[in-house]
Amino acid sequence: MLATLATGRSHRRLLSGIALGFLLRHELGTNVFSLARSVSTTCVLCAKERGRPKKAELSEKKLIRHFVDHRRVKLVAGCGGKGVCSFHSEPRKEWGGPDGGNGGDGGSLIIKANKVIKSLAQVVPVYKGEDGQSGASKNCYGRNGNTTYIHVPVGTVVKEHGKTIIDLSQHGQEYMAAFGGLGGKGNRFFLSNENRAPMTATPGTPGQERSLQLELRTMAHAGLVGFPNAGKSSLLRAISNAKPAVAAYPFTTLNPHVGIVKYRDHEQVAVADIPGLIRGAHLNRGLGIAFLRHIERCRFLLFVLDLSTPEPWTQLQHLHHELDQYESGLSKRPQAIVANKMDLPEARSNLESLRSCVTQRVIPVSALTGHNTEELILHLRELYDGYLQDDSTDEGNPVKW
Repeated sequence: MLATLATGRSHRRLLSGIALGFLLRHELGTNVFSLARSVSTTCVLCAKERGRPKKAELSEKKLIRHFVDHRRVKLVAGCGGKGVCSFHSEPRKEWGGPDGGNGGDGGSLIIKANKVIKSLAQVVPVYKGEDGQSGASKNCYGRNGNTTYIHVPVGTVVKEHGKTIIDLSQHGQEYMAAFGGLGGKGNRFFLSNENRAPMTATPGTPGQERSLQLELRTMAHAGLVGFPNAGKSSLLRAISNAKPAVAAYPFTTLNPHVGIVKYRDHEQVAVADIPGLIRGAHLNRGLGIAFLRHIERCRFLLFVLDLSTPEPWTQLQHLHHELDQYESGLSKRPQAIVANKMDLPEARSNLESLRSCVTQRVIPVSALTGHNTEELILHLRELYDGYLQDDSTDEGNPVKW
């Protein structure tokens, strides 16, 4: 009797609690609905700001990226995994024997030529190969380390201690730069009739370590050669898609920049803005030897002269002298003379005097206004076509970008 009364009271309490909860939920839902109707998502103060997020502005370092044609890299191949010493353990199998597996081989480093890459800027100073995994029991061998590929432009010369090792002149050509270490042996490897329970396991060998120099054989088809503040960077901006830094003071360009001149037949010509030379550059004054090394890798030259200075033909004589002192016959390569800054009044009177003093073709341009840059682009294509014809007759495989 008492149990029945207690059960009835608990049921009544449960029903009353459910009813109260339903009423509260209904009341709360009504208030929330009314509150939601009173809130407008289009209100400027309450609504969330929409629209595409603005991209962060690029730093000056990323905007002014220069061409890199020389790198010194340290290569460390992966180490081999160690072998394991273990014995088989299983119920009712007392003498299971050795079952230690061998370690995996370390990953090697391979330098591969890729025609898509134009510069060595993406090559980092140090490369470390992947290590091989250690062996395990139950005769499990460790996994070998993956091979690491270092992609470089076509025409990259690999040197070690100043001696040329290989010239990667074809797309897809590979060079095994550093071999990975061999994996160690587990005690299963040393099992023999004389030794049925070997306790020997060897560690993996370290990977090969080398220091190599990477240099581009061909930096660009054409090179802009001239003294500081001759307008080479402005001229490169006017005829190509490159954006080197331009300022009204000398030595604005401290590293070479390469721009691509595109034509309607989808042909492309690479033009390099060489940092300005000074007198005595062949004696390594300033960074003369480094700048002359860039010019050495150009197929034809464009001498940029400042026509606003008195006697601009003397600039050409000094440039030829510096080139010939560095390498005999370097100034005899196919070339053209670009008479820059023709927008200045004093340059017009010097143009006729320059043409009377030289035998090469003179192309008057103004890099600031873009005047007569079409003639320079057309003549640049003529030099490029002549370069392709000469290489096809001599080697059979001209270097095209």
